[in-house]
Amino acid sequence: MSHPTHPPAAAEPLNIDEVGAPRGGAPQRAQTRLYLLLQVFSGCRDTGPLVDALKNSGLESVLYLDAHDPSGVGVLFFAEDPGLFTADVRRLLATGPFAELTQRHDMTMMGRTYSIGREVDLLDWLLKKPRRAARNAQWPWAVWYPMRRKATFEHLPREEQGQIMLDHARIGMRFGDAGFVQDIRLACHGIDRNDNDFVLGLIGKELFPLSRIVQEMRKTQQTALHMESLGPFFVGRALWQSPFSE
Repeated sequence: MSHPTHPPAAAEPLNIDEVGAPRGGAPQRAQTRLYLLLQVFSGCRDTGPLVDALKNSGLESVLYLDAHDPSGVGVLFFAEDPGLFTADVRRLLATGPFAELTQRHDMTMMGRTYSIGREVDLLDWLLKKPRRAARNAQWPWAVWYPMRRKATFEHLPREEQGQIMLDHARIGMRFGDAGFVQDIRLACHGIDRNDNDFVLGLIGKELFPLSRIVQEMRKTQQTALHMESLGPFFVGRALWQSPFSE
């Protein structure tokens, strides 16, 4: 005797929106993110032509002087459409004064803003906060570095993961509330050449607090027990920043 067959239950539609804290009883949702790309070069003897090229390009960017290399510079680009990196940014770097420099491929970093579901103002977090922090003339110092967690972290209970990340984040909040550091946290899963998970930017008025917060974070479980790798570190001081208006 044959048995009736039943079609499989329809799967829930896949939703990859960014989600923030509820407003009016419903969570905030966004489908836009900000991508940041850091390119590092050596062999720069005159920064003037680089500044002119960035100004004329109209691209959202920051030009850093590399603290580790007396002829080194770094350029940070911002784009809500990552296609800009393979179009306008590519043309800028392949011609003119940038084409005369030696690119440090090992220092290239790229990531995207992301939410964890608790953001009070989701669009500000995703689109404005990184621009505001990195392009503040009063906060010229920056430390940028990638990080990769150990694969075993993903197998911990979700509650334990949350507590580990919260303990780590509290240090950043303390330094931020004290006016020492602004952090820019980016995810780079699948878009980093070295398979890193995140890119972190520490921005400050002075260099010392940026070093100190890294020192303090070494003591957390996330860094001491669950981090596979950190770095390389790019340390720079902003020479020129494109204007940012709220």
